[in-house]
Amino acid sequence: MREIILSLTAGLLVGILFKFLKLPLPAPPVLAGVLGIVGVYLGGVVGEWILNTFKG
Repeated sequence: MREIILSLTAGLLVGILFKFLKLPLPAPPVLAGVLGIVGVYLGGVVGEWILNTFKG
């Protein structure tokens, strides 16, 4: 849980800093981009599960 809170805090600070510096946010601007990142993460989790389950 601590890791999640630290990640969220770091993200918020980066977002605020980028806005103050008038830079574009370093994140996908649309929901599809965010879902793509979630999909990559879930693919890694599923891939690891498959490798561990069917390891000979």
